[in-house]
Amino acid sequence: MAKTETNRIEYKEMLNDKFEKTVVAFLNSDGGDIFIGALDDGSVVGVPNPDAIQLKIADRLKNNICPSVMGLFDIITETHDGKTVVIVNLASGSEKPYCIKQKGYSESGCFIRIGSSSQPMPQAMIDKLLAKRHHLSIANMPSRHQDLEFKQLKLYYGLKDKPLNDNFARTLDFLTPDGKYNMVAFLFADNNNISVRLGKYSGKDKLDLIEREDYKDCCLITAMQKIIDRIDIENITQSRKRPMNTRLDKNLVDKNVIHEVIINAFAHNDYSRLDTPIFQIYSDRFEVTSFGGLVDGLTLEKFYEGTSMPRNREIMRIFKDLEFVEQLGSGTPKIVGKYGREVISVSESVVQATLMFDRDMGGKSSEKSGMKSGMKSGMKSTADNVLELIRNNNSISISGISEKLNITRSTIQKHIEKLKANGLLERVGADKGGYWKVI
Repeated sequence: MAKTETNRIEYKEMLNDKFEKTVVAFLNSDGGDIFIGALDDGSVVGVPNPDAIQLKIADRLKNNICPSVMGLFDIITETHDGKTVVIVNLASGSEKPYCIKQKGYSESGCFIRIGSSSQPMPQAMIDKLLAKRHHLSIANMPSRHQDLEFKQLKLYYGLKDKPLNDNFARTLDFLTPDGKYNMVAFLFADNNNISVRLGKYSGKDKLDLIEREDYKDCCLITAMQKIIDRIDIENITQSRKRPMNTRLDKNLVDKNVIHEVIINAFAHNDYSRLDTPIFQIYSDRFEVTSFGGLVDGLTLEKFYEGTSMPRNREIMRIFKDLEFVEQLGSGTPKIVGKYGREVISVSESVVQATLMFDRDMGGKSSEKSGMKSGMKSGMKSTADNVLELIRNNNSISISGISEKLNITRSTIQKHIEKLKANGLLERVGADKGGYWKVI
């Protein structure tokens, strides 16, 4: 633990009546961590009943801060020398100013972080932020349909042993101030008629679209899970035997990183105009595009460092409930830590992640050396992999198959001849201009 308090770290020996003041200051600034059970110098004294403390914190955050902070905080514990510290991790809020509900939008209710202390926010700043606040958020926009069903969402919560009760619409902020379903509810409904698109191209550009999928009329979580499953299939596992009877296994891109990219795209996309993330598969890379650019107040440097400032706190809250998000602000640092900042490009209206395929296995690719590629779905033989690629693209060339499977062209040719001899594959038309037919 750090030895001194900073603009993003606050130590408290116990949960006291100044807790909300510190919370509001972090929400109105760049976020931060509150350590409960630690002295001002960072030394740990611990808390007597961590579970009870966590419940009290969650209750006070839910009921004492305005606007809602659901989806903007994590509560975790750490043990140092046998003593437990409760840590409240707070994101920077996107609906500033935040205030202590009992005090309202006044200098006694709104605070900002200056150095290592929480100071009253000047009334002029409060008024300016209130005037700037974006009221046309998806939480305030009524759903285009009001006859919504949530069987899929209820199933996901049930699988996490967190069943939704009859009051779930209000708990999850699915209602507008006048009690109608809002656009957040619409996104997580079974029958929302929005579409999430995935395109696959034969080359490195968009000249030859060979496949298009539209995941629609389903809960946002279901659409995201379908995208993850499809990308996992495309993210081929490459294997090579090594000395001492060991084997090197490696995906085209790091599996955890591509999952983070997909989840971030769904969580932070701007849905106010019903734009949805776009997923594209090329012969050499995955591209994931989300709309909205950076949230107002979040700089590019803070974005890369992992400062959490969720655009859609209601969506983030559900993602955290269902354990798609481990900790606020952890996604981007994982991506950048593995591949560098250059894989994420940011413009005024778009954030795009580009993950290039890594086909370097540290040796020559040949069947005799044990090099092979197996689809995640469990297909192990080279012949099966060849058939799978042809099913996905019946105009693919032998060179194209060779490149995707990291196997020599002559070996691919032998497998194709065997498939044809066994009546499993047929060539229709000439080598150029013809196509494959899987029997």
